[in-house]
Order: sequence, then structure tokens, then C-alpha cells
Amino acid sequence: MLVGEYRHNLDVKGRITLPSKFREELGEKIIVTRGFDGCLYAYTPKEWEKVQIQLSEMAMTHKKTRTFVRLMVSQTTFCEFDKMGRINIPSNLRELANLSKNCVIVGALTHIEIWDEARWEEYYTSQSDDFEDLAEELELSL
Repeated sequence: MLVGEYRHNLDVKGRITLPSKFREELGEKIIVTRGFDGCLYAYTPKEWEKVQIQLSEMAMTHKKTRTFVRLMVSQTTFCEFDKMGRINIPSNLRELANLSKNCVIVGALTHIEIWDEARWEEYYTSQSDDFEDLAEELELSL
């Protein structure tokens, strides 16, 4: 299970070290793609397969489906860890998520999210006040 929040720096070559706890769960390679709310998502091959199945089962006769699949899949790449536990995030994905030097890596149960630190702080601050309301609205019983 991928949980927690970690802060790591992106180097000038676009490489970032993922937390060792995550690397143990993720394995030797991951799939990085555009996420929601301005971050990147990273999946294990097994979890990415589930995403692919969902995408392939969508009705491609719908224009919005085709657009969504194109926008997501065109911005997807396979990354392998180097000996130092880093992955290289391609420039197109760094630009898409506005990644600068300071990044936040967030566990999201089945995948991880990679955020620009300033964007994460803004998102987290703006959403935190609604935490209890969200739980009620989603009818969560924790």
C-alpha cells in the first residue's frame, strides 16, 4: 500500500529519487503519466494494466472518451530506477506538472503522485478545510 508524503528534489537532468518505502512496493520500473489536479501519477505495471483495461473498455465511439484516452496515454512513459533509486521524468511531463526543484511525492494507495511543492501546498491547503465535509458527502465510515 502506497501511503505518506515525502519531499525530494528534482535534479537538473529531470531525475528524482523516490522514497525507499515506495521503491519496495513499486518494483524495478514504473509507468508515469499525467494525473489530475496538476500532478503526475506513477503506477506499477500491474496497476497500470488495470488502468489500461478500464480505458480500453470505454466506448471509443464517444468523442470525450477518445479525447481523454489520447490526452492521458500520449503523456505516458515507462521509467526504470537507476542504482540510486531515481527515475528520469521526461521534460514534457515535468512541464505538464510544472515540476521545479522541490517536489512532493504522495502515496495514493494504488499509485503515487508527484507534485510540484508549491502546487501541492496550495492544493492541500485549499482542500483541507473540506476534509470532514467530504467524508460526510462520500458517506465514509472510517
